[in-house]
Amino acid sequence: MIGLHFPYLELTIFLPAFCCALVVLARDTQVARVRCLWVSGATLVAATVSWLDFATLHVFEAHDDWSMVELLTGRELIVVDEFSAPLLPLTALGFFLTLLATVGFKTKNFSYSWALIAESLTLCTLSAKEPWWLVLMLTATCIPMLAELKSRKQSIRPFLIYQLLFVVCAVAGVWLATKSETPSVTLSSVLLAIAVLIRSGTVPAHFWLTDMMDRASFGSAMLFVTPMLGAYACMRLVLPMSPDWALRMIGLLSLATAVYASCMALVQTDARRFFSFLFLSHSSLVLVGLELVTPIGLTGALCLWMSVGIALTGFGITLRCIEARVGRVSLDQYYGLYSHMPTMAAFFLMTGLASVGFPCTIGFIATELLIDGAITLSPVVGCFVVFSTMLNSIAVVHAYFRIFTGTKRTGTIPLASQTEERVAVIVLSGLILGGGLFPQAGVESRYRAAIDLMENLHIKLPDRGHVHSTATE
Repeated sequence: MIGLHFPYLELTIFLPAFCCALVVLARDTQVARVRCLWVSGATLVAATVSWLDFATLHVFEAHDDWSMVELLTGRELIVVDEFSAPLLPLTALGFFLTLLATVGFKTKNFSYSWALIAESLTLCTLSAKEPWWLVLMLTATCIPMLAELKSRKQSIRPFLIYQLLFVVCAVAGVWLATKSETPSVTLSSVLLAIAVLIRSGTVPAHFWLTDMMDRASFGSAMLFVTPMLGAYACMRLVLPMSPDWALRMIGLLSLATAVYASCMALVQTDARRFFSFLFLSHSSLVLVGLELVTPIGLTGALCLWMSVGIALTGFGITLRCIEARVGRVSLDQYYGLYSHMPTMAAFFLMTGLASVGFPCTIGFIATELLIDGAITLSPVVGCFVVFSTMLNSIAVVHAYFRIFTGTKRTGTIPLASQTEERVAVIVLSGLILGGGLFPQAGVESRYRAAIDLMENLHIKLPDRGHVHSTATE
């Protein structure tokens, strides 16, 4: 396997973990926050350079030369390929901007040391391809969340039970996949599909996600779900190992979850639960696209993965900033915050509409490709995808009116956004609008990833010229 020019990948993964001690030894919360921001910013730079370095190699897969992990284990456990390369800077950006927007009293309730450990484990998971190593990393990513729930004296039972079920199913599924007998392979496919559905929060295994949003800090809960590690596990564990019927099972359950979650988002009165169902609907649509296993459908799913990661991270940051000023937001009353924070109001609406594919935003092309791929495979599936997207759009606009309009709010406490929050807003706004107005590079990158994945999985491809012209039209 070809190596990167410098071990950027291991630097990206291990820098947050190694520098965690600097945060732990900080004199006070503000010093810890500043150090954490520097480390997270350096990690973002390393992840971006790693992606650019990989792009110069023009190969499907690469690893670090002079890799310490490879020297210690004798195996290439940490790799980067066309599919995972942009997910690393996307995840690092999400961590950095969430940490940057953690201001006010939320700095006292946020664990910066556990945030760095979570970032390191998440980036390592997104660089894992070998099944046993991936299951180990997916298990390890649960540790920071369990530690936070314990520190906040919240019940860990729902989260722990579901994650233990995920681990048992994943371990058993990977072990049975090594057997050559047909019954073992069939049972392995079932167990791996169940593991992915649990980790993705698919109905009826979604209770842990909404419960975690209620009990954990909003920032930590966002950082746990927005990388969509369940979808990553599906790409690495289910797609290469399982037959078509297992993929169809995941696709159907994910489609049902997308519709169910969009309906639930419409009727929520708590903003956190509204966000959790909105995210669950979009992440389920990503899974639907992944199970289409056609160039257009898979390209749309990978594009939607990127757009949802950016848009809903910004959407969650906005909700979190509002919480920092007015407390837990209830959607059964009007707040009238527009006159106090017009920038946040515009950003709230833009990120919400970007997630549902509003024109001139990063989600527009992604949603269009996903719907095109779904309708080509089955008009019924395509109609349900459109229906789910429509309900999500209504839910976003409904939440906007509840939070920012409907009444005139008076008070002596200033509610204007702070500098750090405005920086996060500007960066994400640039990505959302830039990706919508100039989508060609992103679509071509995700199209190449889709084609390479299908070729490496030995999936029959249609005429390449026709598919390429359709995907990049």
